[in-house]
This record gives sequence, C-alpha cells and structure tokens, in this order.
Amino acid sequence: MTDTSTPPKKVRRQLSATVSIGAGIASFLVLAAILAPFVAPYDALKMAAGSRLSAPSVNHLFGTDDFGRDLFSRVLIGARLSLGIGIVAVISGLVAGGLLGLFAAFAGRHVETLLLRLIDVLYSFPDTLVALILVAFLGPGIENATVAITISLIPFYARVTYSLAAGERAKPYVEAARLAGIRSARLVRVHVMPNIGHSMISMATLGFSSAILSAAGLSFLGLGVQPPSPEWGAILASGRNYITKAPWILIFPGLAIFVTVLSFNLIGDGLRDLFDHRRKTP
Repeated sequence: MTDTSTPPKKVRRQLSATVSIGAGIASFLVLAAILAPFVAPYDALKMAAGSRLSAPSVNHLFGTDDFGRDLFSRVLIGARLSLGIGIVAVISGLVAGGLLGLFAAFAGRHVETLLLRLIDVLYSFPDTLVALILVAFLGPGIENATVAITISLIPFYARVTYSLAAGERAKPYVEAARLAGIRSARLVRVHVMPNIGHSMISMATLGFSSAILSAAGLSFLGLGVQPPSPEWGAILASGRNYITKAPWILIFPGLAIFVTVLSFNLIGDGLRDLFDHRRKTP
C-alpha cells in the first residue's frame, strides 16, 4: 500500500511558510507603527485637514472622517496604540500567568488544587468579558484598559503553563533531578522552562490577537482609549453613524484589525504545529 501521508520535510516547509507569511505581515505592521510619526502625511489629531467625510483620494488615501481628519494618518498612528496595548498586555499576562502556572505545578498538592480551582473559575469567563468588567470598575483610559486586558489574559496563560509544566513533571528526568536533591526552583528554571518555552511563545502570539480584539472592543464601547486618540476601535466607534455615507471610516481600521489578528494567528498556529510536528517526528 502506498503511503499517501505528507512527507515530514514537506510538512515542515509548509508550516515554516505559514510562520514566515505571518511574521512578514506582523513585521511590516510593527515597522509601520514605529515609523508612523515620520511617514504620516498629516497630524492625526488635526481637524479640517481635508473636506469633511471626503472619499479616499490621492491627497487622503483612506479619506477623511467627520471632523475632516486624515484617516490614513489616524490608522497609521493608531497602530502604535493598538500594538502597544497588545505587547504590554501579552508580556505582562504571560509573565504573571506563567509564574502562577509553574507555581501551581510544583508547589504541592494542596496549593495546586486551590490555585487550579481559582484559575478554572476565572478561565470560565471570556477574556473580553473579564476586561470589560475590570475597565468598567477601574474607569476608561489607555492605562486602565491595558491593566484590564493584562488581568484577563492571566488565567489563559496560567492554565496553559500549568498543563505544559504538569506534562514535564511526569517525565523521568524530573524525578531523577528530585532524587538528586535539586530544588524545585532550580529544576523549574534550568530544566522545565527551556522545555516549555517554545510552546509558550506560540501561545503568546495567539494571546496577542485576543489582546488586540479586546482593546478594540473596549475602545469601541467607549471604555478603552478615549477620543480623540486614534486607536483602531475608537475610530470604528466614531464612524458607526456614517456606515452608509462614509463606509471607509469603518473599512480601513477594520482591515487593520483583521490583518493584525490574522498575522499573529498565522504565527501562533504555525509555531504550535511546527513544534508539535518536531516532537512527534523521530
């Protein structure tokens, strides 16, 4: 019987191509955000930069909004806000959730049970709902939105880290290290973390997409970044009353969110499948 399965090398090439495409798009977005103040043709907050609600043209590539502000400049500058919130929230949530998950896996049965029940309760709520409740309590603003999104991501990273660490805990090298007298802190730092690091990186990229969507959702509801700051969700909110008269106000920031989420999902899914494939391939 002929083996019709995809050859391992071909699978790796396909997964690597997926990661490369996502990384290329993400790199372009990050570079655009960094260079935004230098390449934006207009001040993102300047009113009457063009005619009010003018359609896309040579002078205004994405058109203008209801205050005559250049939409291309606003979307470009908004990338700094949206990506910045995502980066800070993901790094902070990954560190806090990762430490919590590692502690639950190696702190002993009673502590493990208590922390897991707490994590499971928090994880049962959608992260966007958690962020919405927190920012409603803390108040609107970019700092409070970032804190709320960070806290909403912690249960996800804690659960993932615990699952990965528990899998490593069951392996013979951990038992051998404990019999050799190696303390749990050193065992986790030297042996466990390097073995689960690649999986955490792939999970971080997936969490970044969630953070971007949460930030846009909060701003759209008026609880995140406040006008006139050009965050993508805030731009969408400002254009919802002009969906028929000036749809470009919704189209371009919506495309920016879509492309950003897609690129990081491609990276995360590709890395996860690539690492899983390498572990299963002799």
